Amino acid sequence: MSGSHEPAFRVASTELQAFMQRALARCDVDEASRNAVARALVTASRMGTDSHGLRLLPHYVEAVQGGRINPRPAMRFTRRLPGTGYLDADDGFGHLAGYTAIEHAIAMADEIGTGAVAVGGSSHFGAAGCYALEAARRGYVGLSFSNADALVSLHHGQGPFHGTNPIAFAAPVPGQSPYLLDMATSSIPWNRVKQYAAIGRELPPGVVVDAQGELTVDAAQATSLLPLGGADFGFKGAGLAGVAEVLSATLTGMVHGFRMIPMSGEDMSTPRGVGHFFLVMRPDAFVERDAFDRGMLDYLADLRAQPALEGREVLAPGDREWRCQAHRDAEGIPLDTANVVAYAELAKALSIAALIEWP
Repeated sequence: MSGSHEPAFRVASTELQAFMQRALARCDVDEASRNAVARALVTASRMGTDSHGLRLLPHYVEAVQGGRINPRPAMRFTRRLPGTGYLDADDGFGHLAGYTAIEHAIAMADEIGTGAVAVGGSSHFGAAGCYALEAARRGYVGLSFSNADALVSLHHGQGPFHGTNPIAFAAPVPGQSPYLLDMATSSIPWNRVKQYAAIGRELPPGVVVDAQGELTVDAAQATSLLPLGGADFGFKGAGLAGVAEVLSATLTGMVHGFRMIPMSGEDMSTPRGVGHFFLVMRPDAFVERDAFDRGMLDYLADLRAQPALEGREVLAPGDREWRCQAHRDAEGIPLDTANVVAYAELAKALSIAALIEWP
């Protein structure tokens, strides 16, 4: 395919969200689940993270049609201690599990200062930042973690062991968009490798290896990601992946990523048992709220005022995402040719109105 980076089309986020909901409704997905999926995917794509946004819809349709994901889960929350709880996601969509868990965590934090929720029996939940961000938008500090199937080599390891195991952190900032860190503990997310392979775009050097364990920039040849830190300092990323693994799998009673069914494997009928973990903190449970707000403003002002290298700019976590969101809200969310074709095929298969007319 062409290596051009120019989008084939742009669509309004409301149109994209409506199409996602139509597609999921045709798969007998309940209203709460389809709203959560569309909300999370559009949130990610508005911020520029298409690898965890619009690109995932065809996969989710395949997974729910195959029986891997329960389209009408009866999720059950159990509060075990004043500030802790467990959510059984009933093999439903991870997006509904994520938003449900963060609501319970916020409720506990509002009551006693902190709230932590472990989630078991879930599925892929998209971008981890969606759920930490929900806490920050309500005035709380939020963290979210998840495990995933093995796609990332250990430091000096020969083959994949950890998943991309994301970590997200968000904090409120008075009068500004939240501080938002949303990162994989791998060099890059695996979904980005697939996205680049679909459009014939080269990967940056030093982030993936091929079947022989050799570094490559060809996304089509990638078989394993390197941990954050690359070949020389990958022990840092591998260690962070382990933290996410313990919180998301061990603390939830789920299998760890090395034993998990692959997300993109042939088996679309067996639930994967993904685990997540969410922590919410109320700032005034630790310090006066005015002090926290002032501290966030001072910290970010100092950070952004630091001198940058020539031709570069110092940005705080989230700055790039908020700029992208403003641009995409004004101009539309871009779809490359591969995604346009995928959405056209999906509309035809489900007998629903097309998002974009395509030959």
